[in-house]
Amino acid sequence: MTSKTKTETKSAATPGRKAPGTSKGQGTSKGQGTGKGQGTGKAPAPSKASQPAKASTSRKASGTGAAKARRRPAESGRSEARLQALAADRIAIEGVSPEIDGGRFPAKSVAGALFHVEADIFGDGHEVLGAALRLRPAGAGEADWTETPMVLFDNDRWRGHVVLPENRLYDYTLIAWRDLFASWRSEVSKKHGAGVPISLEIEEGCRLVAKAAEAGERGTPAQRKALKALDKTLREHRAEGERFALLMSDDTAALMAQAGPRTNLSHYKTLQVFADRQAAAFSAWYELMPRSQSGDPERHGTFDDVIARLPYVRELGFDVLYFPPIHPIGTTNRKGRNNSLVHEPGDPGSPYAIGSAEGGHDAIHPELGSFADFRRLVAAAEEHGLEIALDFAVQCSPDHPWIKEHPEWFDWRPDGSIKFAENPPKKYEDIVNVHFYRDAIPGLWHALRDVVLFWIEQGVKIFRVDNPHTKPYPFWEWMIGEVQARHPDAIFLAEAFTRPKVMKRLAKLGFTQSYSYFTWRNHKQELVDYLAELTREECRHYMRPNFFVNTPDINPTYLQHSGRPGFQVRLMLAATLAGNYGVYSGFELCEAAAVPGKEEYLNSEKYEIRAWDWDRPGNVKDDIRLVNDLRRRHPALQTFTNVAFYNAWNDNILYYGKRTPDLSSFLLFAVNLDPHNAQGAHFEVPLWEFGLPDEAAIEVEDLVTGSHFTWHGKVQHLWLDPHQRPYAVWRLIPPGAPR
Repeated sequence: MTSKTKTETKSAATPGRKAPGTSKGQGTSKGQGTGKGQGTGKAPAPSKASQPAKASTSRKASGTGAAKARRRPAESGRSEARLQALAADRIAIEGVSPEIDGGRFPAKSVAGALFHVEADIFGDGHEVLGAALRLRPAGAGEADWTETPMVLFDNDRWRGHVVLPENRLYDYTLIAWRDLFASWRSEVSKKHGAGVPISLEIEEGCRLVAKAAEAGERGTPAQRKALKALDKTLREHRAEGERFALLMSDDTAALMAQAGPRTNLSHYKTLQVFADRQAAAFSAWYELMPRSQSGDPERHGTFDDVIARLPYVRELGFDVLYFPPIHPIGTTNRKGRNNSLVHEPGDPGSPYAIGSAEGGHDAIHPELGSFADFRRLVAAAEEHGLEIALDFAVQCSPDHPWIKEHPEWFDWRPDGSIKFAENPPKKYEDIVNVHFYRDAIPGLWHALRDVVLFWIEQGVKIFRVDNPHTKPYPFWEWMIGEVQARHPDAIFLAEAFTRPKVMKRLAKLGFTQSYSYFTWRNHKQELVDYLAELTREECRHYMRPNFFVNTPDINPTYLQHSGRPGFQVRLMLAATLAGNYGVYSGFELCEAAAVPGKEEYLNSEKYEIRAWDWDRPGNVKDDIRLVNDLRRRHPALQTFTNVAFYNAWNDNILYYGKRTPDLSSFLLFAVNLDPHNAQGAHFEVPLWEFGLPDEAAIEVEDLVTGSHFTWHGKVQHLWLDPHQRPYAVWRLIPPGAPR
């Protein structure tokens, strides 16, 4: 109890006198009561007149005085415990960011990157405060916390950052305290500057140093030794000027900050952040169907055919090569070409109808090759700088071995037939879904986890998960946690084109990346609004979108009618707005033939083997090479949340920039969203970002042509003809920086 509390208690009740408004057996609010059992003496019995009327007529409701007296020690104990708990955290710490759902889920960051934390931190009075960001490996002990100072930057808002050194889960929290020595320095500086005598204040400062030296609770041995030496020096030097100089020196301020006491040290709750590897936040995906890589529609492709195509994929600049399911395909109700319900002899079926007599999710389609062939492919991809990603689709064909081995994992109709997957009016008789509860738990959960672990043993660490929003959220949280506890470098991409809250929930519970609505955001304002949501709202701390421009399931309407310029537009937007983006093979050839009236590919590879001329005219391979090269060479493009939209006065032109904090990498992009017509606009050069006036000049490099020139003044003009090139990319060169 502080001296103030003692004084308040004494003034509230003097032994032998009744405190105003109290009576025996009634007690008072905590900190003010004077009844029996509180150490202030027994108060005289109150008169009847002083008792509330209800107390004299309703003993049953209020309890007897003796009963209340018996309860008082326990109540007092609870009150005291609450008092101490509240008093322990005198400093307010609130508005912490990131803090996902009150700490229910970890935030996300990247190993080796700065992890930024902000909070509102303030206290009563005018004392100077100190605050720190604390970090440790998840589950480690108290001695494992490391600290990074936080700084006040705006209206009680504090900020701190720390590098997360490894790919793993971390705990983090905040602490704050009253810095009495810093407060003393601030006060004495003002008084000294005003010519006020400070003899007593100097003595107070010396006592603060002495107390710190005596406590010896913080700092390194060398710092504690220096503190004792300082205390000794202050005792030996009696001249006021010398003591003042010592106390006000920067060295003393630093020493007291490092080793001095932290008064009213207050703690925030422990939160968590998962530090992924770099590929989780920055990657370029290329999707292909292995069975279509032979170059002959009459011959099923093999893993060796894929190996032969690795140089092509890498030369385009991609770093992740993703396959739809490579497992055996069922024959029961096999789909025919163009999703026909009747298949013809030789139709390969949908790779998503997983499972046959040859095996299930832990088997390979025999026509693709063996496990030895697959491991050879994984090794060859690594030599080319590519990482293999596999599809994890939790569904089965009616021929999957699990149906006979574990019928309790599936739903059965009253007539004894198995229940097929349905999404009316779509029919999926070639697949059945598992259910996750009843007799399927925990067996199915363990089996699916073990499938992922099995493929990790084969060298795969990236998984694109098919339709995770149709499976229970607790399963994904458990399964991803189980896998990443053993393999923190595992990456999971959620293919969930669904409602926003569902997509965000999947991201919060563990999915590393997420498909997004980018595929359907084509106009200027909706792109600006969507990027603002993803990069400015809370979801930026846990949701990493992967901007796929197309998929085997989605042939976007925009691409069906835009011609080659539309493919260039969508490529440039996806690759420069997002840290992760992807294309499905055929995009580079501007393949857009669609099933009439649908966002589906005509003659889709999902239902037949295709062969392509990878050099056919009108492709956008040069654009892909350009943008992937820009992504590798310019750090500004390796972060997602740094996008800024600038003024270009034409609703058909999206104009935006990306930059590093030190402005050493500052890129501008202008994209004509109209794939059919040339568009022009006046636009603003963000000279203010460099602290330059509106009339200043700045050097520019055109990153498409390689030319250099100078812009004079803030307002410039551009013209983009989609039939020549619907985009422009510039690098701003800060004054005095090398070209």
